[in-house]
Amino acid sequence: MSWSDAAGILDSHPTTLAARWQRLRSAGLSWVTANTISTSMESTLSFFDLECMLADRDEVTRRLCAMREVVSVLESARNRDLMLIVQTASLAALGSQVVPRIAGIPGVTKYEASICTRVHSEGHVWRLDALNRKQQAAFQALTPPASGQPYTLAPTDGPLVECLVRDGRASATDIAQELGVHPTTVSRRLNRLLAGNVLSFRCELAQQDSAFPVSCQWFARVPPGQHEQAAEVLRGFPNLRLCASTTGTTNFTFVIWLRSVSEVMEIELALTQRIPDIRFAESTVALAYPKRVGWLLDDAGRATRGVVA
Repeated sequence: MSWSDAAGILDSHPTTLAARWQRLRSAGLSWVTANTISTSMESTLSFFDLECMLADRDEVTRRLCAMREVVSVLESARNRDLMLIVQTASLAALGSQVVPRIAGIPGVTKYEASICTRVHSEGHVWRLDALNRKQQAAFQALTPPASGQPYTLAPTDGPLVECLVRDGRASATDIAQELGVHPTTVSRRLNRLLAGNVLSFRCELAQQDSAFPVSCQWFARVPPGQHEQAAEVLRGFPNLRLCASTTGTTNFTFVIWLRSVSEVMEIELALTQRIPDIRFAESTVALAYPKRVGWLLDDAGRATRGVVA
């Protein structure tokens, strides 16, 4: 979407919006990134809990952040030291390639993993709710529809996707200059990717600089036939960042951004009233996010350290 389109909706000037966005992005306060949507049934998303020696924690974190398969890393306030979100091409790759590398990091003393059986909601559908309904509708109207035609990412798409991971607002001209190809070629390939619905885009922001500085993840048990109902209830919470069904001692997990830790109890009370059969096993507050969806964050949670994805 061009800044001209956005300016018409936001009653501003394109140059003003572009300059404002550049300031936010340069400071690591906000960034747009692309993520591939797997169309393979073999693709595996998993959640890891790690314990490590305190003296080795920084080095363990550094090594985990350097692994492409480790999508996100957070430091936990519970008995686990680190929590990971891991994405692999298959369950076999997880077991034979990724798990040995994680377990082999010096200082890692224990790990537990649960496999995601269904993703109900992710961060790319999250909204800050800063726009009124009329503005939201206007932006939505400018969104091109998916073609519905199946498309599988080819190896030649890799460099283009990497450009979009680093900058989800990169233009065809920007990408063409980086890849050394003609803008028309990039534009054609880019349109094919967007129409094929194999990429999702999300606008992230430095959480500590937002109105929602607390990230809390819950682990619960929900009767098998009520997972979709529970997910639908959770979608009503505007700051829901993740909701998934999993294997393991609990079978349901979700992440919500909060204004303060005092809201943890309020969330649990509200969900218990609307989902009577939910049983909370644990909640954990994130102390830090060294890596979030491929992006390396600094101690302030800002995206100033680059991308490993």
